[in-house]
Amino acid sequence: MARRLEGKRIALTGPRRAQELGKLVENLGGIPLYRPAQGTVLLDDLDLRSGIVSWVKEPPDWSIFTTGMGLDALFDMAEDMDVALQLWDALRQNHIAARGYKTANTLKKRKLTPIVRDDDGSTEGLIRGLKEFDFQGKKVMLQLHGDPAPRLVSWLEAQGASVTQVLPYRHISPPEEVLEQLLDDIVNERVDAVTFTSGPQVRFLLEHANKQGQLAALLEVLEGPVLAVAVGKVTAAGLHEAGIPRVLAPKEERMGSMIVELARYYAGETEALKAENQQSEN
Repeated sequence: MARRLEGKRIALTGPRRAQELGKLVENLGGIPLYRPAQGTVLLDDLDLRSGIVSWVKEPPDWSIFTTGMGLDALFDMAEDMDVALQLWDALRQNHIAARGYKTANTLKKRKLTPIVRDDDGSTEGLIRGLKEFDFQGKKVMLQLHGDPAPRLVSWLEAQGASVTQVLPYRHISPPEEVLEQLLDDIVNERVDAVTFTSGPQVRFLLEHANKQGQLAALLEVLEGPVLAVAVGKVTAAGLHEAGIPRVLAPKEERMGSMIVELARYYAGETEALKAENQQSEN
């Protein structure tokens, strides 16, 4: 595996664990370029505080968590409100569902166990796990993951559930000059690959490219010289939907696995898999 990224310039668009990923790229011989295409703002507003009060005073039948970061943010706010123990007690008494392994691990650290987990890290996988349960007349608290989740909310409401959405943080676009630098690097082929760890990163880059009149140029380059790399199938699906057919993603949704898979790609070990993925998308 050593030096398999020798001389390759890799743009890292994720704001979290960027330095750790950059070190891994360097250890494999590559050159990391830090281009955060997403910002995150923790919210401290009346809606969030009201949601926590409701969780404590009128515990729901179901609590659904979509990110570990969101769960931690909720408990941090509950600590500030001096109701963290009450929130924990409430969660122990209702059904818990979790999307993603990070969410499940965060719950485990707090000695909370989900009875439903997704099978693939996606909202669709979470819905598949929830289908065996009756939600008619049930009260559900749903922790969102920086963006709305209309598909999940619609499904729950169609099953007869009453859904309260709680948003502990929101994804925001980074400074325009950061997106411009990333776009310029890709369009002018100054990077060999660009990694994405979430859908908002893809959306913010594409929106900026469209505003600059360079969307077609961006998509063209990502079809050829510059490789788009996704942390997992959900982010990969967002790239495909945006019109980018050539996407590399690891089978295991881990940031480190993404970089290792990229090294394997340049070593020629994932060419067949890549070709299969392209064929399935066409």
